Amino acid sequence: MSALKRTLATSLALASLVYGAPNLEERTLDPICVQIASAISSASDVYYALDPLYAKGVSHWASSSSQLPNCVVEPGTAADVGIILGIVGSTRTPFAVKGGGHASNPGFSSTTGVHISMYRFSEINYDATSQTVEVGAGLIWDDVYAALEPFNVNVVGGRVTGVGVAGFTLGGGYSWKTNQYGLTIDTVTAYELVKPNGNVVTVTESSDPDLFKGLKGGFNNFGIVTKFTLQTFPQTQVWGGLITITAPHIPDVAAATAAFQANVNDPKAGIITTYNFLLGEPGISQLLFYDGPTPPAGIFDDFLAIPYFTKDIETRSFSSLVQASPSNATAGSRAIFNTVSILEYTPALLDVILNETIFWGTNLSLKTGTFISYDVEPFLPSIYTHNAQSTAYPPVRSQGLTPFNIYYAWTSSIFDSDFHDAAKASAAAVYNAALSEGQSGIVGAAIYPNYAIFDTPLSDMYGSNLPALQALKAAVDPTNVMGLAGGFKF
Repeated sequence: MSALKRTLATSLALASLVYGAPNLEERTLDPICVQIASAISSASDVYYALDPLYAKGVSHWASSSSQLPNCVVEPGTAADVGIILGIVGSTRTPFAVKGGGHASNPGFSSTTGVHISMYRFSEINYDATSQTVEVGAGLIWDDVYAALEPFNVNVVGGRVTGVGVAGFTLGGGYSWKTNQYGLTIDTVTAYELVKPNGNVVTVTESSDPDLFKGLKGGFNNFGIVTKFTLQTFPQTQVWGGLITITAPHIPDVAAATAAFQANVNDPKAGIITTYNFLLGEPGISQLLFYDGPTPPAGIFDDFLAIPYFTKDIETRSFSSLVQASPSNATAGSRAIFNTVSILEYTPALLDVILNETIFWGTNLSLKTGTFISYDVEPFLPSIYTHNAQSTAYPPVRSQGLTPFNIYYAWTSSIFDSDFHDAAKASAAAVYNAALSEGQSGIVGAAIYPNYAIFDTPLSDMYGSNLPALQALKAAVDPTNVMGLAGGFKF
């Protein structure tokens, strides 16, 4: 049965149960979706509302990132992606591309037009000879880590559970292994890319250096990536996990966090100190990580000495550590990220962050806020030195930056603008506090695209690289097909 016949049979059968309408085909099937269904191969499918696979296709980690499209297209081959791009491009139909679905910006990977779900691009092919792995664009990092564990190797990927491979990689990628190997984009050796004209190409530094650079931080401006080839690195068991700490001990956490950034230079060690406001109180979710079975004595002693509410610290697999994170605790809520680039987390700046947590937690809880969170993510200043290649992000590699992440979750859409405005105001407060204490190096510093709120100016993320990226976009996509999709656009 062809993809079109399967689509019609499923959609009409389901819909007739609800509507009982004999002419339902004319009223419910979007003509562009029908055209796509008739053109793609049997490896792909189109789904309409009422089909469970439609619901799966549009679903995001943040409910505010989901929209109801005319149809969900689930391509199974790169060639079919090219056919789909040809149809939406020629008809000027808005579309979306969703990988893992972890985007928080509304409309960035959703649409009311044609929704392309990359779920079927799920291959993981490890090559021990080249020490690389091919990874499909529909995967989450949990899948990749589990597949590589039997080989005792790993990649530079996401730090918490549920994060998609595609958006994370195309936007940069800060990892537990970044101190050792750089950003995820620094470890990509090839992209399988479906260009806006439908051609399927493999992009490497030698085949197309400008496009290779543009894909390293440039999101979906240049087409749809269906596969990434990543460097792999040896992986032993790791040490770490999650500690939760209540309000009375937050000053101890702040002191330990500031001391860690100032004094710990071991590239295998990492932390995320998260200030939360939950159920009317501030608290801490403290992630500790060491890339080995046992950390050297003293590195984490300050954290381990603090009285805790819960503690899950042990020697474990990398997958186990990632899944110990609290990332999915608020899945299904409305959500937004925003960010500031910081050079140093001083005790004074951490006090400001605590005050922001309490102020906005108290105020936003009155507007259905369920989780107000501030992630302190210190990295070594050498993180951008691992790659000699030029990348779209960061535009400057002479100064290492650490991304500070604001994350808000809430339940009612009537307060969307309140949370968006608060995320911007709070980011400005933290930025101004860092500046006032002497961190002049953050003036003009690039903002991390994967954490940036939807209306962040492109120049704030790409700096002096922006004109070249805009010229590259015009050359690769002269009819602006990718402009029909959401996201930051050159």
